[in-house]
Amino acid sequence: MAKFREVFKNRNFSLLWVGQIISQLGDRLGQMALIALVYLRAPGSTMQIAKILSFTIIPVFVIGPLAGVYVDRWDRRRTMYTCDFLRSLLVFTIPLFLFYMKSLWPIYFIVFVSFSIGRFFVPAKLSIIPELVKKEDLLIANSLINTSGMIAAILGFGISGVLVEKLGAKSGFYMDSLSFLLSGTCIFLISRKFVAAMNFKEVSKEIVDVIRKSVFQEIKEGILYFIRQKDIRFTSGIIFALWSALGAVYVVIIVFVQDTLHSATKDLGLLVMFLGIGLFLGSLVYGKFGQRVSHYKIIFVCLVASGIMLNLFALGINYYPNFIVAAFLALCLGLIVAPIMIASNTIIHKVSNNEMLGKIFSSLEIVMHLGFLLFMFVSSSLADKFSPLSILVTAGVILSVLGFISLIFNRKVAWLG
Repeated sequence: MAKFREVFKNRNFSLLWVGQIISQLGDRLGQMALIALVYLRAPGSTMQIAKILSFTIIPVFVIGPLAGVYVDRWDRRRTMYTCDFLRSLLVFTIPLFLFYMKSLWPIYFIVFVSFSIGRFFVPAKLSIIPELVKKEDLLIANSLINTSGMIAAILGFGISGVLVEKLGAKSGFYMDSLSFLLSGTCIFLISRKFVAAMNFKEVSKEIVDVIRKSVFQEIKEGILYFIRQKDIRFTSGIIFALWSALGAVYVVIIVFVQDTLHSATKDLGLLVMFLGIGLFLGSLVYGKFGQRVSHYKIIFVCLVASGIMLNLFALGINYYPNFIVAAFLALCLGLIVAPIMIASNTIIHKVSNNEMLGKIFSSLEIVMHLGFLLFMFVSSSLADKFSPLSILVTAGVILSVLGFISLIFNRKVAWLG
């Protein structure tokens, strides 16, 4: 744990990490508040929930490419705290002005704008990490950043549901607004001393280059850089495969768990918490020992193991419908999946030019969500013809085969990368 303590001694990184835990806990509160609001206005309406989901994802495709360009042009620290403060104000308007309006469309608009602003925040957060920590601490830093999402998943899904149910949807929005305010304050307190010093000639050249380039030229440059860099292209393919599997599983696993464990929401929510615990522990373990093994080898092996564990989960609770068994398998699945995203982000940090990181991570956001949405609809259409169990098992087999083929045909990369 000495390495973790050393990274946490970095005040700037610690402020970023704490801010993200607060912000992501607030996100869970906001999600629960939106669900509670829809339930109050249109009980049982899946269409209304689907609309909200679409307004959170559309900004990835509409705003994402532009956001990556501007993140690389702007001061990333300033971009992040400005995004948080703006989102705090926007969420605050929902219970203050819009809660009792007859139409939900103003709220959908606020959700869309808020998540559009978030498209600037995410690549800025991922791009700023190499500026805050030493190169040899990148793996541990990425592991710790990843744990902020895991902590939010573990605590957020349970706590937010109880709080919103007891205090009401309006309180959920107020707490979400407060979380953005606190997160923005943490980022604002990050010292500017980490910014590398440039001489006058370098600064002048950078200003001239920015003026000469149009936004669309930079988008084109980002796409070409993304395509031409073998490591980035290969890693994005792995991420696409992982999120495609997640999209395919997401649609059917809710019905599968409800049918096998005979519970509408309780067991499902608890299983998500156990999955989050597994992801959290997997992040810590990989952060501590991951330097000893090639990142590529870890990704390939974990893909194989993730597919096997998904099959064990599906078949296990199908034939032994016991919550303890399901919780243990969900935890194991989280342990195995966690290193894939951490290793992928670390590879990209190591092989990318710093001035391109914003565009690269924006492109990866598009890749992830495209895979998720595409295969969510594919599995939805297949669910009418095949059982949830068969779809889950098929997704697991495809993941394992993909990982095995990658391991065999990229052995040199896997061992030396």
